Amino acid sequence: MPHLIIDDAIPYIRSVAERLGECTYLPGREIRREHVRHADALIVRTRTKVDGALLAGSRVGFVATATIGFDHLDTAWLEAHGIGWTNCPDCNASSVAQYVAAAVAATRPTAAPATLGIIGLGHVGTAVAQRFRAEGWRILAYDPYKADATATLGEVLTLSDVITLHTPLTHSGDHPTYHMASDDFFACIAEGSRRPIFVNAARGACMDTPAVEAAIAAGIVSAAVIDTWEDEPHIAPSLLQAAAIATPHIAGYSANGKAVATRMALAAVARHLGVPLDVSHIAPPPMPTGYRYDPLSDDAALRRDPAAFETLRAHYPLRWEETPLTL
Repeated sequence: MPHLIIDDAIPYIRSVAERLGECTYLPGREIRREHVRHADALIVRTRTKVDGALLAGSRVGFVATATIGFDHLDTAWLEAHGIGWTNCPDCNASSVAQYVAAAVAATRPTAAPATLGIIGLGHVGTAVAQRFRAEGWRILAYDPYKADATATLGEVLTLSDVITLHTPLTHSGDHPTYHMASDDFFACIAEGSRRPIFVNAARGACMDTPAVEAAIAAGIVSAAVIDTWEDEPHIAPSLLQAAAIATPHIAGYSANGKAVATRMALAAVARHLGVPLDVSHIAPPPMPTGYRYDPLSDDAALRRDPAAFETLRAHYPLRWEETPLTL
């Protein structure tokens, strides 16, 4: 019987995954070599670094991460060793769009549409653009890898009322995103006449924390909405204090997005194992009438206890989307 190691914070997965084989559930940060040695597949989140240090000498043949991002997977090592892998592209794109829209609405002094600058036009950036465009916003999108991007980086930085990051974290190539939001980045913003809201719901290290703090202090940005942080879960107290909205990496954590990610991860593992599996029933409970997401509740929870960053993520309360993504 196949053996699966599964991050115990992945929702809606218990009792369904058992149809694929024997399952062991562990906190993502605590998954070790001794746990995976006799496993056939892993289902993880961003808290598990999957590389040769974890998998060398194991019989793992497939890794699924129930997330859009996959920078925690050493994909080159996995592919070189014949280990299949998958992420869950688009699973929580509409959830992040909901978060950005709600955070901007809670931060801006006016509800009038303006100009939204998006850096990164993948699944998430596209969903954010669609949401704001439907509300009457002008969209400027920069992505050096997308032919349908509509602006240069300089135009996004100098002409936007809100600038939001939706890139993967990369350290090499022609356009690395590590510390993209640097002193130079904010100096370019300062050359324009606007003082935008800065949003990071991508990866924490896409921003240089001291540079963000300096931009807030200098009034280069009017406010900062920070969901992803450098050195999570050990976030900078000074940025927590300076941010207008601070949340514990939960932008993509709607119940709907989580359910879709769980379905996609389980379906991928089932295909790898050659086991038929129906995942269509995996879904959150119905959304209460009149429900609206308020990011300030997540902000308040983090400010009350920053040391509980991981606990707040692992035990995140139900959050619904008005128009959820379906698989």
